[in-house]
Amino acid sequence: MRRLGFVFLPATFVTLFAGSASPQELSSQPQPGAKVCVAIMANRTSKSLLEERLTARLTRSLVENKLAAITMDSATTNDRELHPTIENSGELKKRECDYLVLTHITDPRASPAQTRIPEISIGGKVPSVDAGDPLGGSSGPVHRDNLEVGFALFRTGHLKPVLDSTLLAQPTANVSDSLLPAMDRVANRINHELKKK
Repeated sequence: MRRLGFVFLPATFVTLFAGSASPQELSSQPQPGAKVCVAIMANRTSKSLLEERLTARLTRSLVENKLAAITMDSATTNDRELHPTIENSGELKKRECDYLVLTHITDPRASPAQTRIPEISIGGKVPSVDAGDPLGGSSGPVHRDNLEVGFALFRTGHLKPVLDSTLLAQPTANVSDSLLPAMDRVANRINHELKKK
């Protein structure tokens, strides 16, 4: 006989998130025309980012990948681990979404205690050659550290993510603009996950 382990979560969270799934939705296979809700990105860095603009880019990239995607009013949690919030769960039910996308931007240097896979770097850090960089040009190149884009895809009614991953992006002088291609990469990974099988 197997023993089941339990994780204690607030009752309202479990009720809202699990209560929004019908038996048909509990299949791990994506349904044709599945609807994807994208929560507003969380900025866990000290840099100024345009979270709504980056979230809109992610949603637009998902739509361009032929997925039915909409941007939510609720935001991604600021916790280190990505998980749906009570607000996310309530909005998922209201908007009748099949999947939830959560994203956050973090600075890997800000969490040295967290175990990370070492970055591969040949010849040291790559300097910024951004022409708009106020410290570049005549004063020489500027070395910038990578930011980490964490993202997770949850199926409605499930607490375990279907996809939970990170990618690195090197910011330039305009950090938000330099992260736009990273949003396209996130959308491509989500699209691949939903369309495989």
